[in-house]
Amino acid sequence: MIDRDGLAEFLRRRREALQPEDVGLTRGPRRRTEGLRREEVAALCHMSTDYYARLERATGPHPSEHMIAAIAQGLHLTLDERDHLFRLAGHQPPLRDTTSEHISPGLLRILDRLTDTPAEIVTELGETLRQTPLGVALLGDATGRTGPARSIGYRWFTAPAARAAYSPDEQRHLSRVYASGLRELVARRGPQSRAAAMVSLLQDNDLFREVWDTHEVGARPTEVKRFHHPSVGHLELACQTLLDPDQSHRLLVYTAEPGTESHEKLQLLAVLGSEAFTT
Repeated sequence: MIDRDGLAEFLRRRREALQPEDVGLTRGPRRRTEGLRREEVAALCHMSTDYYARLERATGPHPSEHMIAAIAQGLHLTLDERDHLFRLAGHQPPLRDTTSEHISPGLLRILDRLTDTPAEIVTELGETLRQTPLGVALLGDATGRTGPARSIGYRWFTAPAARAAYSPDEQRHLSRVYASGLRELVARRGPQSRAAAMVSLLQDNDLFREVWDTHEVGARPTEVKRFHHPSVGHLELACQTLLDPDQSHRLLVYTAEPGTESHEKLQLLAVLGSEAFTT
């Protein structure tokens, strides 16, 4: 059963403990609110202010698991805090394994501070969970995809547009990288894993079968990633990776060498903002 009073109190306490700087917001000179405002938390949780406020007043509806997961992420809760929130709301907490999409507070704090840098947080299957604004401008909004197409590895083999900007040599190398990485994941997670399910979905894909049947492991991407943006053209960016070992999430940060044409294009892209395009 839902503990409405306990839920309301926990939400208030966690909101008051968060500061604007913790979630990438700017603190105004006249700010007097202790912690975040309700409307700020509601925006972080992608819900209406009225809905969130009613939960804090213990008068709201019984929130679904989806809504509780959104609140846990918006409030930057730890896994222990997330599980507690689920129980207060009368739900069983999600499993703690590599399929979890709950991003750790530490990783979120780093991402929130990368306001002038393209960056994204992805799962081990290459599913984008969160992006910086410049990450959206560079890569498009990758968080709204559903089903297997959420994975860049799946899109690489099934969507010609994902390969269109690369030379034939680069396409061959990246095909090896994605197949190799998937093979390593299947061995690590087992035949009942999501990685194994993705392999099954790709079995009828000729491009995938060609590289999968070589049984290659250990293929790695090059240090420089090449992108083709519809507004600024080709960019060559280095990619630094930070791994969260508990959740197997990766923070990918894309940077350009100062003084290069790609660096100038990134600065231009920051001015232009995000544009809708499909990869």
